[in-house]
Amino acid sequence: MNQLRIRTLAALFVLAGVLAWGGARLWDALGTLPSVPFAAPIVLGAIAAILLATALSLRARLKAQREREPEAQGVDPMMAARAVLFGQASALVAALVSGVYGGTGLFLITERADVPARAAQALYAGLSVVAGIAVIAAAVLLERICRLPEDDDENHPPTPTA
Repeated sequence: MNQLRIRTLAALFVLAGVLAWGGARLWDALGTLPSVPFAAPIVLGAIAAILLATALSLRARLKAQREREPEAQGVDPMMAARAVLFGQASALVAALVSGVYGGTGLFLITERADVPARAAQALYAGLSVVAGIAVIAAAVLLERICRLPEDDDENHPPTPTA
């Protein structure tokens, strides 16, 4: 499994933002721009909370396992791999969705910001971007916690072969 690259997530965010901004300008010129859902920041915040809770739980279990506590629960490697995969997928989708809401919010702020309904929509879009960044941060934390330690060839010399 490859590690998440912040550069990739940032590029996806910027590309989606630019396309959403241009699409919002075009859509507004042709008719009425669709609204930003009120639930968007709530759903993204819930995903961030789930990822953070998973990361903290795994960190505590791995720490107890490393310290060989008597009642320590082991961490199933497949469960940890699934958690990391869920985190990576969530981070990619959050970068894309945050970019779309960021571009839409930027359009709403710069064009006709005097309309109260557009100001509320820009607020929802901004909160969605913040919640999306929280998803990305929680996913990166989860990935860092579940990373396997590097093998030190210096500490483990090769075994002699006969």
